[in-house]
Amino acid sequence: MSIKLKKQDRVKVISGKAKGSEGRIIHVFAEENRVIVEGVNKSKKHQKPGRGNEKGGIVEKEMPIHISNVMLLNKSNEPVKVRKTVEGGKRVRVEKKSGKPVD
Repeated sequence: MSIKLKKQDRVKVISGKAKGSEGRIIHVFAEENRVIVEGVNKSKKHQKPGRGNEKGGIVEKEMPIHISNVMLLNKSNEPVKVRKTVEGGKRVRVEKKSGKPVD
């Protein structure tokens, strides 16, 4: 399965406990078919004091979501399905219904 989402894409969560929330993709894990969405699926993690975190304590952190649970938002903020095509020798992401380019 090829991943049609990439970093900085705006997505909407379509299933799970964070259903309906929107955000930007921070990180894509291609091998695991998961993405981290900004401000969505937060979890609390107990962290020891260290170089990066001098105090330590409980830190909120975004956790990965499976790519099947998110959909790309187009320019009019509607969730759309995406496919890849070759136009002019370049691979382009295109909306499935309308055929308009996403990028």
